[in-house]
Amino acid sequence: MASTETTEDLEATIEIAAPPATVWSLVADPTRAREWSPQVLRTFVRGRPVQQGTTFLNLNHRGPLVWPTTAKVTTFDPHVRFAFRVTENRTTWSFTLAPTADGGTRLTNRRETAEGISGLSLVMTRVALGGVDTFTDELRAGMRETLAKIKAAAEASA
Repeated sequence: MASTETTEDLEATIEIAAPPATVWSLVADPTRAREWSPQVLRTFVRGRPVQQGTTFLNLNHRGPLVWPTTAKVTTFDPHVRFAFRVTENRTTWSFTLAPTADGGTRLTNRRETAEGISGLSLVMTRVALGGVDTFTDELRAGMRETLAKIKAAAEASA
């Protein structure tokens, strides 16, 4: 089921007092997503090491509702950018790392919808997740929470 309806791209950024290599080790391992994201219950990676082309399965949740998504790593540029495309809704999620003048990292988390969001995903969002606007607001809040947790972990290990 395809749709030409799109939703806006989402972006959140945080400054982290840890070098890009430290931050990279956290964001480029999909199995750690459950530590950061309030939506991810578990991630199963197919094959190791993670690299461009690696696929994985996420189990996501919102309260008692649980749903799977599959994804493929589309960009694996160490210490710079990690991105993956979710098959079911056609979104691309990424972490972009930029060194700061003080030796830290500016980490940006993005959700891009260049191809729009699949019709099936839009219907499910409307029916089970309170609508596109409500769910988008939850995603924004989740991105901020994710970045705050990555920051805390990176700074604790730096």
